[in-house]
Amino acid sequence: MTNIRQAFARVCNANMGTFTNIMKQQQPLALPSIRAMSSASTPKQKATATDSPTLDMLYGDNVPISAKKDIMGDVYCKVADRYDAVSDMISMSMNKRWKQRFIEQMRPMPGDKMLDVAGGTCEVARRYLQYQDTVNHDMTSSVHVVDFNDSMLQVGRRRMAQSSWMDNERVTFAQGNAEDLADVPDNSVDIYCISAGMHNLPHPERALREAYRVVKPGGRFACLEYGHTDTPVIGQICRWYWDTGIPFLGQVLANDRASYERLARSVRTFPHQKRFAQAIRHAGFHLPGAGYELYQWGMMVAYIGSKPRTA
Repeated sequence: MTNIRQAFARVCNANMGTFTNIMKQQQPLALPSIRAMSSASTPKQKATATDSPTLDMLYGDNVPISAKKDIMGDVYCKVADRYDAVSDMISMSMNKRWKQRFIEQMRPMPGDKMLDVAGGTCEVARRYLQYQDTVNHDMTSSVHVVDFNDSMLQVGRRRMAQSSWMDNERVTFAQGNAEDLADVPDNSVDIYCISAGMHNLPHPERALREAYRVVKPGGRFACLEYGHTDTPVIGQICRWYWDTGIPFLGQVLANDRASYERLARSVRTFPHQKRFAQAIRHAGFHLPGAGYELYQWGMMVAYIGSKPRTA
C-alpha cells in the first residue's frame, strides 16, 4: 500500500504543472453531452436504432455508440475479480459508505422484492439483505440480481454461495440487459435499484423506461451514479483525478490502464445530475425536492423516487 501511495504521489507531482494550468482557467472544463439523454424527452415512444447518433464521443476516440455495450462488456470481463477492491481504492473507501447510505435512504420495507440491475458483484444486494435482516428483522424479502456481464455475475455467485440467502433463495441471478428487461414482468418489483451502472449504458433513457415498466405502482426507483462536482476548485480537482489519477491507479492495482481510462471517460461524459433527474421524472417517476442528493460534493449522486400509485 505504501509503495502504491508513493507511486501515485510521483505521478501527481509529475502532472502538477498540467493541473496548475487547469486551475488557472476561469471556467470549468467543458463536458461533452450524451445525445442519448436528449431522447428522454419522448419516453413513451418505442426506442429504435435511430435514437442515437452514428458516432459518440464518450471515449474521445469516435467509438460507435452501438459498440459501447460490447466495449464495456470487455472492460468488465477484465476487471470483474478486482472490481470492488479497486473501486474502494479509487474512492478512498468512500464507496462503501456511499452504498450503505444509499441503502438506508432507500428505506426497504419487510417483504420487499428488489431488482438489482448491473449488480453483478452483489455489493448492494448484500447490504440490502443485511439491512432487511438486522433492521427490519425480515426473512421474506428478496433480491434478483441482473447484469449483462457474466464475469461479474460469477463474482457475485461466488460471494453469496455460502450464505443463507442463497440457501433460502432470497437472492437469485440472471444475465440481462438493463435496456430490455424482457424476463421481468410489468409492475412486479417493489424496488428497482441500479448502482454505478447507468453511465455504462448506450441509451440510459431506455433503461429508465424499463425501470418504470417493472416497478409496482407505489414502488421505488433508486439509482446511485457518479456525478459532477460544481464547486469550482473541488470540481477541477475531481476532473483531474478522473482523467489522470484513475487510469494510473488502474495500471498499478489491476495492470490495466486502458480499461480504467474507458471507465473514467464513461463517467465524465454522463449527464449532469440536474439533467438526469429531469430524465427520471420524464420517465414517470416522482423525485422529491431537487430530485437527488449529493455525496461528497457530487462525486456520487443518489436519486431515490417512486412510481405513482395511480400509474
